Amino acid sequence: MAAPRPASNVYTFRDARAVPDPVHEPQLDGAAVLVLDNGSFQLRAGWAGAGPSMQLRSVIARSRGGARSLSRVGNDIPSLEPLRWLLRTPFDKNLPVNLELQELLCDHVFQRLGVTSQGCVDHPIVFTEAPCTPLHVRQMMSELLFECYRIPKVSFGIDGLYSLYHNKKEAMPPSAIVISSGYHCTHVLPILNGRLDGKNCRRMNIGGFHAVTYLHRLMQLKYPGHVPAITLSRMEEILHEHCYVPDDYMEELHKWRCPDYYEENVHKMQLPFSSKLLSSAVPSEEKQERRQQQLRRLQELNARRREEKLQQDQERLERLLYVQELLEDGHVEQFHKALMELNMDSAEELQSYIHKLSMAVEQGRQRVLGDSIDSKPQTPETVGGETEDMEGISELEPLDSEEQMEPEKTMTSVQPMFNIAEYHQMYLGTERIRAPEVLFQPSLIGEDQAGLAETMQFVLDRYPQEVQQEMVQNVFLTGGNVMYPGIKARMEKELLQMRPFGSTFQVSLASHPVLDTWKGASDWAIQNLVTNEGWISRKDYEEMGGEYLKEHVASNRYTAIRLPKPAPRSAAPANSQETESVPQSNTGAAPS
Repeated sequence: MAAPRPASNVYTFRDARAVPDPVHEPQLDGAAVLVLDNGSFQLRAGWAGAGPSMQLRSVIARSRGGARSLSRVGNDIPSLEPLRWLLRTPFDKNLPVNLELQELLCDHVFQRLGVTSQGCVDHPIVFTEAPCTPLHVRQMMSELLFECYRIPKVSFGIDGLYSLYHNKKEAMPPSAIVISSGYHCTHVLPILNGRLDGKNCRRMNIGGFHAVTYLHRLMQLKYPGHVPAITLSRMEEILHEHCYVPDDYMEELHKWRCPDYYEENVHKMQLPFSSKLLSSAVPSEEKQERRQQQLRRLQELNARRREEKLQQDQERLERLLYVQELLEDGHVEQFHKALMELNMDSAEELQSYIHKLSMAVEQGRQRVLGDSIDSKPQTPETVGGETEDMEGISELEPLDSEEQMEPEKTMTSVQPMFNIAEYHQMYLGTERIRAPEVLFQPSLIGEDQAGLAETMQFVLDRYPQEVQQEMVQNVFLTGGNVMYPGIKARMEKELLQMRPFGSTFQVSLASHPVLDTWKGASDWAIQNLVTNEGWISRKDYEEMGGEYLKEHVASNRYTAIRLPKPAPRSAAPANSQETESVPQSNTGAAPS
C-alpha cells in the first residue's frame, strides 16, 4: 500500500504582480557612477557603492499606434500575460539590436533613479555586454550613450566576468573557466592570465527561455483542459521554485518509475478555481426550497400562457361566428370573400372549425378556473392546422420524481466521487527534471547542438594538459539559469567523467548568480573611478568611433581573426578552391 501523500506536496501559484518602481532621490554627486546590468531578461540598475535600486523586466508594452506616451516599461506592467501580444524587447537573443526600445528602457531607468541633469546624464556609466559582442552593436550603444545622453565616459564589461570579479576579487584566479547561463544563451568563457581568451569562447543558444517554453509545451500537452491557465509566467515560477538538476538524468528517471518515490516527490500545483461550483456548499434543505420556488414560477408561467392562449382562441372564435352570421343573413358575396380570406373552401369546413375551436375554448376556461387540472402530458389537439400549446405541463413531471423522494441519497453518493479542487491540480513529476535538462541535452527540444558538458570539453581540448589542469581548478558558474538545486553536483560529475584519472578540479557557484554581475561592476567602478583603465571618454569616442573599446579585467578583448578571401569571379574553377587569408577585426572588440 502506498504511503499517504503529504499535504506539503500541494503548492499554490503566487501570481506575483509587478510593483511600479518609485522615483528615488536625486544624486547630487557628479562623480557618482551609474551601473547598468543590461540583461535580456532583467535590467538591474543603481549607483555604484549601493545595492541595485531597480530590477525590471527588459520588456516594453506598446500600443499599435506606436506613441511613446502609450508605452509601459518593465515594472509598470502589473501582469505580462494579458499583454503578451504587445510586448517588445530590444534584444535579439542576448544582443540589444533595437536602439529605440533600448532608449525607452534607459529613459525609464534614469528618470526613476532621479537623474536631474538637464538634457544629459552627467554621470559615468558602467554598462554590461555579451561576450564577443559584434562591433556594430557596441557602436549603436556608444552612439546612444554619447549622442543621446551625452555622458562623460563609459566602460563596457562582460556580465559573467563581473560576477567572477565580485566573488574572487580578493584572489582573482589567473586561469579559470566561467560558465555564464542566461535567458537566451549560455557561454563557456576561458580565462588565461587573468583575461578573457576571446578566440576559444563558445556560445550555446540554450538558456532559461528554452527551458520555460519546453515546460510550457509539456504541461499543455499533459493537461489540455487547463490550457488557458497554463501561462508562461506560471511556468517561470515552476522552473525557478520546483525544478532541479539530478546527478544522473537516466538514473533519476528510473527512480520516478517507483510509485513510492513518485508519491513522495511529486509536486501538485493548485490552479485557481471558483468555489461556487462546489455543490456540497449548498445544503439539501436549501436545494429543496429552490426546487419549490422553481415549481411555483413554472406554474405561474404556464397559467399566464393558458390565459393568453384562451384570449387568442376567443377572439378567433368570435371572428368565425361573425362570418357564419353573414351566411345566415343572406350576405353571400361577403361570406365567400371572408371565407377566402380564412383560406377555407366551404361552409361545412367553417362549421367544423367553429365546433373544434369552441371545444378548445371551453377546455381552456376550465383549466384557467382550476376545475380540471391534468398533471399528465396530453396529446395536443389540432384545430384547423394549429396545435394547442401544452408547454410546461410535461416540465412539471420531473419535479415529482426521484429528486424529491431521495435528495440526501444524491448528495451522499455522487458528491464524494468528484473533487473539483483536485480537478484543478497539475502534477509535476518528471517535468521537474526534464525542463532544466535541456541545458545538458538540447536534443530534448530538437536543437542540433552540443550540451554544456560537451561544449566545456571542446573548449578544454583546445589547450595543453597543463593549462587545462589550471583552468579546471576554478570552474565558476553564474547567471540566472544556474540557480537550479543540484547543478553544482552535476557539473562535478561531468568533470569527473571527462578529466583524466587522478586529476583534481574545483567547481564553485556564484553567491548570488543574478545580482553578482551588478555587484562586480559596482566593485570595479569604485576601484577604478580615478584611473583611465577601461574607461572610454567622449574624446576617445569622437576620435576612435563607437566601436572603440578599452580593455580591462572584465572586458572583451581585441582578437585578430583570419577570414578566407573570396575568389574572383574570373578565376578558373580549378583555382577557385584556393583562398587567401587576410587579417580582420573580430566580433569581440576593437583594439585599445
